[in-house]
Amino acid sequence: MPELPEVEVTMRGIRPEMLHEKIKKIWYDDKKLREPFSKELHFLEGARIDEVGRRAKYIVVKTAQGSLIIHLGMTGHLSILKEARERKKHDHFEVELEDGVIIRYNDARRFGLIAYLTPDLDPEKSRYLKDLGPEPLSEAFNATYLHNVLKKHQKAVKQSVMDAAVVVGVGNIYASEVLFLSKIDPRRKACSLTFEECERLVDAIKLTLTHSIEKGGTTIINFQGADGKLGYFVQDLKVYGHAGEPCKECGTVIESVLLGQRSTYFCPHCQH
Repeated sequence: MPELPEVEVTMRGIRPEMLHEKIKKIWYDDKKLREPFSKELHFLEGARIDEVGRRAKYIVVKTAQGSLIIHLGMTGHLSILKEARERKKHDHFEVELEDGVIIRYNDARRFGLIAYLTPDLDPEKSRYLKDLGPEPLSEAFNATYLHNVLKKHQKAVKQSVMDAAVVVGVGNIYASEVLFLSKIDPRRKACSLTFEECERLVDAIKLTLTHSIEKGGTTIINFQGADGKLGYFVQDLKVYGHAGEPCKECGTVIESVLLGQRSTYFCPHCQH
């Protein structure tokens, strides 16, 4: 599943092509994604794009005629086409701009989302975004905030950092990585973390996500950015996917357990 760095990389790829351009045409097929396509998407035709941004794992495209919300789901990705091309299997949606550029959405498993919001609705107050926690790379996400929130969490810290109401964008891959970098056992109760440990965890989240964005995201199966380039942060993963292998720091065998039905990787020596 594309996580925050992958969505950020995708957003940065399409933004220069879309910003301040007019939408000439909206196309979608008859397949249902997470939600059915709305005919209201055509209200965006003729609109000039004022803003292209990201909130959590959602890409938000704003115009005076409404907003477009995009979530990549499990297997979705956006491509930039400089000219019209024959649509491939699993191509479900596209935005054609007046200059001829096409932003096309492909999603084999169809767990993604393409939604339209009316001009009077602030995307941040929509049902998709209103209950989300702070952005991990923002100043609002700091040790004081995290420590106060985690005091109320009895579940494992790995599950808490993956909770979008706590902080957005720390998915399964990155949760294992940041806890390894923080030297925190993922199975510990979140409420047991000290302020100093929360400081280490916040720093690790910011460092790991920033590094992944710089590397173009993580390629685990099929992620690629809007420019077609693959992400290479996978080469830097310390524990995720390395169960049974020696830890790169101490040589202890990496272990794997299920937490919240998700595979969790950790070093029992470094994360004691």
